Amino acid sequence: MKSYHVTTFGCQMNEHDSERMKGMLESLGYVEAPGRADADVILFNTCSIREKADNRLIGHLGEAKRLKSENPEKVVGIGGCWAQSLKDEVFDRFPFVDVAFGPGQVPKLAEFLTSDSITAQGFFEFEGFTGRLPARREREFQAWVQISVGCNCRCAYCIVPSTRGREVSRPAHELVAEAERLAADGVREVTLLGQNVNSYGRDLPVGEKVTFAELLAMIDAVDGIERIRYTSPHPQDMREDVIRAHAELRSVCEHIHLPLQSGSSRVLKRMRRTYNRERYLDRAALIREHVPDAAITTDIIVGFPGETKADFEETLEVVDEVGYDSAFTFIFSPRRGTEAAELEDQVPHGVKHERMERLVELVQRRATERAQRFVGREMEVLVEGPSRTDPSRLRGRIRHNKTVNFDGAASPGELVQVRIDSATSTTLGGEERLLARVA
Repeated sequence: MKSYHVTTFGCQMNEHDSERMKGMLESLGYVEAPGRADADVILFNTCSIREKADNRLIGHLGEAKRLKSENPEKVVGIGGCWAQSLKDEVFDRFPFVDVAFGPGQVPKLAEFLTSDSITAQGFFEFEGFTGRLPARREREFQAWVQISVGCNCRCAYCIVPSTRGREVSRPAHELVAEAERLAADGVREVTLLGQNVNSYGRDLPVGEKVTFAELLAMIDAVDGIERIRYTSPHPQDMREDVIRAHAELRSVCEHIHLPLQSGSSRVLKRMRRTYNRERYLDRAALIREHVPDAAITTDIIVGFPGETKADFEETLEVVDEVGYDSAFTFIFSPRRGTEAAELEDQVPHGVKHERMERLVELVQRRATERAQRFVGREMEVLVEGPSRTDPSRLRGRIRHNKTVNFDGAASPGELVQVRIDSATSTTLGGEERLLARVA
């Protein structure tokens, strides 16, 4: 029986795609190996958003090259966005690679493995959804659901449109059917995935058009689905009907990820983000109005070309005003083939790091303050497994997407009530209320 090993870099969409790769391989009779040395097929599902992911991947490829030299029968494959961005040179740079494929060509991996070909092959067209492939989920009770692929935005720093193509939505009836199958299989929480989820449905044919808010209601109606999450939305397309869904629909969680990127309208314009500071703050205020207890999280880029001290101060002002529950913060790194990589007024390295330190301090302080609202409350927790910091305790998440480490006797997949007795910027602590467990 042949075996495989998959290493995943990057975003939730890549995690989803890797689960589909695994499901596809297992449908062909492969089994998952504990490490690369034990695998007949070594796969890397790559990311091209940040330079750090590139550097990590190259280090891992060195091990694959060595294993391939020791056993030429091993198959080495590179998939995902980084492979797509290097489609014209991947085999020249890495001659030991047997197969390379972009995010829209995962099924071609199966064709390659079942063919008699002995030559390296690359597949880089934009076609199909990996969401239609079988999946091997990391957890039985949680699932990714790919509602669209690609992106029609043209942010100056982002490589996604060139690696995943134009936005294409999956039909709503197909997504509801998938949610029903998942619920029947024991899934309690689904996360809807797209590069810009709240523009979902605009490309569907007349007669099949469904808005994102309508899709949320359709998934909410599926019996057995207890929680719905989604990522990532775009502030320009964040409509009131989507925000109201968080207040009105039973299973839509009280958490909205609303990427900021910069608090300066001038910088946002240079980023080609299609909204300004005022529009963003208006959306945040609307969230607070309809879902007062909602957790708002965000993405912020520090040191975008041309960012001045005043621009950065405006970002700090927005962070302080909104009060995020958490934030993914990034130092700008140019991506080949993007407009921002060609801009001349790059911010000095030392300045970017100094600004990052100030930003992280403020984000953590405000997140700590926000987390205190949970202390003393009983919160519903979906148990995920043992705590990573203390195996004698359990770990799970509340609907607000906050991690909870707690004392209890529940099993993974159970929904339990936990009394929160401590809070930091990143985690909560507490104790399970044993009489309040949801079967």
